[in-house]
Amino acid sequence: MKVQCQVFSTTYNPEGIRMGNKILRQRLRGPSLAKYYPPKGPTINTLEKEFRSLELETLDEEEDDRQEHLAGQVACVVALCIAWEILTKIYSRRQRGKGAPKKKRTAPGMNLFRAPRMSPTLTLPEEKKEKSK
Repeated sequence: MKVQCQVFSTTYNPEGIRMGNKILRQRLRGPSLAKYYPPKGPTINTLEKEFRSLELETLDEEEDDRQEHLAGQVACVVALCIAWEILTKIYSRRQRGKGAPKKKRTAPGMNLFRAPRMSPTLTLPEEKKEKSK
């Protein structure tokens, strides 16, 4: 077996342990994948670097949008922090028994005396007698 591997220039592996030779013999995929995708075009940053000597002023709308978005997020975070502080104060006051009383579900004196509800489908016994005649 050893002589056979030397003659055919293969790896001697009598135990059959996985060594990854099959994968290593395959051709590389990187260059073909790189050729598949077109090359990237120039970006604003590369153009700025190339023409820095002309001192041109460029407008990067994507960067401006990103900065505006970040500013909006900062405002939201600040608002959330303020709301969190208010809620923690309310919670701590309620724990100590100093908070506002719970809201009542009904107005005072409203449901003390209820009038019986009559459904519109009920008929009185006198009307039933008249209908049957």
